[in-house]
Amino acid sequence: MRRPGTPVLVLLLLLPVLLLLHSHTGSAHISVLTALQDLFHGRSSIASLIFVEVRLPRSLLAMSVGISLALSGAALQGLLRNPLASPGLLGVSQSAALMAVITLYYGFSNLAWFVLPMAALGGALLSVIVIFILAGRYSSILSVILLGIAINAMTGAFTSLALTFAPNPYALQEIYYWMLGSVANRSLNEFYFALPFMLLGWGLLLHSRRFLDAMTLGEDTAQSLGFDTARQKWLIIVGVACCTGAAVAVSGNIAFVGLVVPHLLRPLVQHEPGRLLWASALGGAVLLLLADITVQGISSGQELPLGVVTAALGGPFFLFLVYRNRHIYQ
Repeated sequence: MRRPGTPVLVLLLLLPVLLLLHSHTGSAHISVLTALQDLFHGRSSIASLIFVEVRLPRSLLAMSVGISLALSGAALQGLLRNPLASPGLLGVSQSAALMAVITLYYGFSNLAWFVLPMAALGGALLSVIVIFILAGRYSSILSVILLGIAINAMTGAFTSLALTFAPNPYALQEIYYWMLGSVANRSLNEFYFALPFMLLGWGLLLHSRRFLDAMTLGEDTAQSLGFDTARQKWLIIVGVACCTGAAVAVSGNIAFVGLVVPHLLRPLVQHEPGRLLWASALGGAVLLLLADITVQGISSGQELPLGVVTAALGGPFFLFLVYRNRHIYQ
């Protein structure tokens, strides 16, 4: 019988291998070892420049965004006790996307590199504040979900409006490409900007693993075990907002990672929500690194957005999973 920790160990060993492979992937052929030696000795070279300015930010962002989205999905699925829950359920992703689209629409993103990610992150946090105000501290999970659906509908409508009335073709193309999701053409500055919010979100969600284990027995049982259920719910929601908002802020909308990864790994950790958090975090990083390696490998000329690949691979796979396990949802 497979031990619950085995998938986590396999993913942990696979992650550095994929990071190394990802850092060697790209249109320019460079030796990462040579680049690291040049950096260590303070020598300026094309290899070291490409590695620091292009390869390293892309690898770090693919890994951290994958961790954030998959961890958020696993936490929400454990909290709602619904394997179909995803980070977009609370309206966080769409709110972040709307603020980023507004920034691109009016050209504010040209002011400084940090304006776009700051606007997207602000939109994500704003959606959580609205939920806090409208739902109240002791509201039910159903109220939170309904508010998330309403926020998704409104922000989606405004985003479509911005796309319809984009001031020029360049703005429309920039908005459209950003919404599809990508970690290309990013710098270490954007990674450093998003990292504190991601770390805060990771900490809040991983800290909630015992609460999520208790929630499998029901909310009343979790409360009888000493958990402040209202406080724990909001900590998870804030953690999801930090993770998802920071991820969307630097990469745009990348679909299906938070939905498929936990669903795929859940049987391998014996359906334990606490263990699933660790497995999903590593699985999300592995999946997004593989997807970005695929993007760079198959692209000729114009590079495919990363979100297109994750949706194209994740959509049919998830439909197959739902079809195979359709008796569970009846």
